Amino acid sequence: MTYCVGIDVDEGLVFAADTRTNASVDDVRVHRKLHVFEYPGQAVFVLMASGNLATTQLLVSRLQRDVEEQRTPNLRGLRHLFEVAEYVGALLVDSQVKCRDVEHGHDGVNTQATLILGGQIAGERPGLYMIYPLGNAISASPETPYLQIGESKYGKPILDRIIRPRTRLDDAARTAVVSLDSTIRSNLSVGLPLDLALVRRDELRIGGQLRLSGDSPLYADIHRNWAHRLEQAVAALPRFPWEQQA
Repeated sequence: MTYCVGIDVDEGLVFAADTRTNASVDDVRVHRKLHVFEYPGQAVFVLMASGNLATTQLLVSRLQRDVEEQRTPNLRGLRHLFEVAEYVGALLVDSQVKCRDVEHGHDGVNTQATLILGGQIAGERPGLYMIYPLGNAISASPETPYLQIGESKYGKPILDRIIRPRTRLDDAARTAVVSLDSTIRSNLSVGLPLDLALVRRDELRIGGQLRLSGDSPLYADIHRNWAHRLEQAVAALPRFPWEQQA
């Protein structure tokens, strides 16, 4: 399983993903699910994936090849982010078919993948899309300024309470880490290390990128402080009537 979250606030975009993959209960590995495509001064894109790893790796390789060989279309040649979402969606559908053909004879193998794509092209505002296995996409909005794929339910409550368009970008990044930490605590199929990337509005490059492992001091501090502050918050809640009478 996987958990990835993308956040769209006024100051820019946040992307966070775990790295745990498993082919079976005794075949657990670490693979990057957050992929950066950076063309400074022109455009920057981040792609996160949940689903079949072979499909995702094929898709990323084809995106890189199309740019290197200047094929039409490619990530550098498109002028609008919605066109990039359409292009990536079409490549995703084709990659799923190719992987399914390779897996012919292996009944029950699911080659589908779901993506979060975000970034900014010069002249446009930053944007965030979720791309489904059929190639269609939806965008984040001021009412729902974040998108999740994979094991999303455990990390959703903190996003609902904190994330607004006006939320500071660095606070949104901390919230993303807490969202992933909450998911890791509740679901063994999501695991460390975590990948984190920021795109600051109009910089047209990655504004910050980290990999956080279990022994990273920053991750350990966030993990410990969040748990401690939650305990303090519960202890400070209003008393029940029977407590006040005691």
